[in-house]
Amino acid sequence: MAFLLNKTALSKLRLNPQTDESLMLSRRGIHIEPGAREKALLAADPSLKRFKSHKQSVRTLKRVGDVLTIVVVAGCCYEIYVRAVMREEARKQAEGSA
Repeated sequence: MAFLLNKTALSKLRLNPQTDESLMLSRRGIHIEPGAREKALLAADPSLKRFKSHKQSVRTLKRVGDVLTIVVVAGCCYEIYVRAVMREEARKQAEGSA
């Protein structure tokens, strides 16, 4: 029921677009130059420069993290394999001695 109401409300808005100037002015287009305050907010701040990450260092850090993850997963798989083999050998010895 709510879906039908939503659908009809959206279709009415699409069929009857409002050409009110206040709505058109409130929606800022790309072609409009930003104001002084917006320019000040978008300007580079020298005090924040030391906190910005550099692409190369981030890429290197990601690569190190990936390598460490692979090493840890490989170690866990090896440990599981060794325990399974040792358990199987213990089982065979127990059957042979019994």
